[in-house]
Amino acid sequence: MAEKNPALLSNMLEIRLEENPDKVGLIFENGGLYPDEPLTYKQIAASAFKLARAYQDLGLKQGDAVATLMRNHPESVYTMSAATLLGVITVPIDPRTKGEKLAYMLQDCKARAVVTTADLLPEVESVSGEIEGIERIWLNLKPDADPDLVNKYPTVNEILAGPDIFEIEGRVDDPNLPMAIIYTSGVTGNPKGVVIKSTRTAMFAQLAPTLIWKYTPETVIYTGLSLTHGNALAISLLPALAMGILGVISQRFTKSRIWDICRKYGCTTFSLLGGMMAGIYNEPPKPDDADNPVEVVISAGTPAPIWEAFEERFGVKILEWYGAVEGGFAYNPIGVGPIGSFGKPLEGIQEAIVVDENDNEVPPGVTGELLMRAVNVKPEVEYYGRKKDSEDKTRGGWLRTGDMVHKDEEGWLFFDYRKEGGGLRRAGDFIIPAYVEKVIGEHPDISEVCIYGIPAASGAPGESDLVAAVAPFAGKTIDPASVFKVAREGLEPNSVPSYIQVVEEVPKSASEKYLDRVLKDQFSEDADNVFKLEDC
Repeated sequence: MAEKNPALLSNMLEIRLEENPDKVGLIFENGGLYPDEPLTYKQIAASAFKLARAYQDLGLKQGDAVATLMRNHPESVYTMSAATLLGVITVPIDPRTKGEKLAYMLQDCKARAVVTTADLLPEVESVSGEIEGIERIWLNLKPDADPDLVNKYPTVNEILAGPDIFEIEGRVDDPNLPMAIIYTSGVTGNPKGVVIKSTRTAMFAQLAPTLIWKYTPETVIYTGLSLTHGNALAISLLPALAMGILGVISQRFTKSRIWDICRKYGCTTFSLLGGMMAGIYNEPPKPDDADNPVEVVISAGTPAPIWEAFEERFGVKILEWYGAVEGGFAYNPIGVGPIGSFGKPLEGIQEAIVVDENDNEVPPGVTGELLMRAVNVKPEVEYYGRKKDSEDKTRGGWLRTGDMVHKDEEGWLFFDYRKEGGGLRRAGDFIIPAYVEKVIGEHPDISEVCIYGIPAASGAPGESDLVAAVAPFAGKTIDPASVFKVAREGLEPNSVPSYIQVVEEVPKSASEKYLDRVLKDQFSEDADNVFKLEDC
């Protein structure tokens, strides 16, 4: 028998199946909604083959797309694994997507089928009539779903209840084929679908776990990040399956229960994105905060003001890194680079430059756009159906990240702001949102805080007035005057927000990044939930 190429997700599973079929490889943590779901490699592989057979029965073939709209469930893994058996493309869509945006994605990727859960079915039904080409909606019925829905749509449950199979005719074993289309957040327009090949994910499945993340056979990985996002796939799911180590996956991110989950399952590492770390840090301190099995937090966007305090409070070390679904990679090994830096590219493997608007390199300390590539290799980015956008993204032989950064004298890179969103400046000062968020986040009633800018009332070009969008802890009420008091006492005058915007929850993307554009759309000086500094 030919050796299996472990770059393919389906092959990873079969390797695990042959080595230890009854070992639990993944545990899906369901937050008490219903029992957690431990999955053996045999269960995962059999489920993938059964779904692949159902795909074939529908007539799906290489290059066809199946969209999934659900939170983190075992079926998220089954659908993606089934697709790689046939060369079918999985399109995982953030479960918070709805309306026109959902319709756009389903139409753009030319989805022939959709797999969703009962709670999200209304969103699919509301747009499916507008979408050409959707031939099947499969329901993934969880224990809390309405059982009568089984009569409305075919279910994944019925497929998985069939006898186990571990082979299939017409199998496709080509890691150069697209395995997924992952959509960007669409900050400046419609989202763009990034085509991901198995050869790309292989780096994170096979090289990064031991070289960069330092996973070992004893590592237990945890994530609450959505499996619709590249981070959860690259740092959690794929390494767990590739290495045969346990991965624990929550339905959704929980800042209040994360440590208890890690204690329950002995998790030694998890991954966070910037806003999530601040949210965890803002939780009320507990005496046992550092009494947990976690050794390393792999973070993309640790706010510098809380970096060391987070490590000390929770007894962990932070490994900071940088990456995007389109490509690019840098990391700051534990205890090596300066606090606040997302690192450097892998020496001899990748390279990065920081340039001005004319593509001239800028000196240390000067902000410019980050360009990256593998050493002497032209980067490849494919936005599905967008040839010009794809070419623009790699113009001049570099991946144009759209991130504005600066480097220090030793080449360590620091994130400043997104090019498309611009930086926050007020009265000539550059404002660091993370620091403002840290100070305001120390208010005892505030669970989440997002700092963003609106055009300055002064009309000064490039200047912003600051808005602090704040969400309370459960059962708490936020007094705006007390928030302004905390801000005045802890911040320089130009960093004190002009407005407090009280919200139930700060809106977030699939990667748990705060969506300030949504907050901006909701903002009005005259709104009942907006309070002015001058009035308090």
